[in-house]
Amino acid sequence: MTASARGLFRATGKTARASAIRTLDGYRKAESQPREENDFYPTPPEPTRALLRAEMARLRDFPVIWEPACGDGAMVREIRAAGMNCFGTDLIERTDGSDPNLGLSDFFAESYPPRDAKAIITNPPYHLINERDGKGAWVWHAMDTLKVDYMALLLSWSWPGAGGHARLWQEHPPARVYLMRWKIDFTGAGSPPMLNGWFVWDRAHEGETVLRMLDRTDDARQEPML
Repeated sequence: MTASARGLFRATGKTARASAIRTLDGYRKAESQPREENDFYPTPPEPTRALLRAEMARLRDFPVIWEPACGDGAMVREIRAAGMNCFGTDLIERTDGSDPNLGLSDFFAESYPPRDAKAIITNPPYHLINERDGKGAWVWHAMDTLKVDYMALLLSWSWPGAGGHARLWQEHPPARVYLMRWKIDFTGAGSPPMLNGWFVWDRAHEGETVLRMLDRTDDARQEPML
């Protein structure tokens, strides 16, 4: 019988690496672990809090924010705690059903944003955003079909490096990209391996993509609520 660390988070898209597996005889090195089913890795609060602090002024322009890969509602709770109206949907039910603002919806089945939400914040399933499997489908659908005005996606820092994203980046370049200067532990297993960033598409932006930095101490709760 073994008990191993959980897989990596959706924002890396990599096969998870576990530093060790516990066995009856002690520990042995583990090369990899399978990814969680349906790419479900709840987002810790710090990345969302940091984004909200950086983008609060712009986000206040939107009456409602949609989290379309909400899982158990972790990100929705942080957005609401910052004083904004947010609802969440997901393809799979992961809540107890007590919150009427968390429901079921297939992102790609929507032809218009529910509740007329013009802003999206989410950590999308990696296989629907990467170049190899998803061909950047999440961005294409949000920008070309749903025509949202704003979208912030939590992604692997290496995401834009895929050669197949050239046309996507040309037609829909992000307005702002935030490198998080810490490694997010999505699994609670310790020793997270990769850097992540927030990629923000904003139709109000003009000019080249802006690169900014976020620190773990950046926290929307430090700002006065309007």
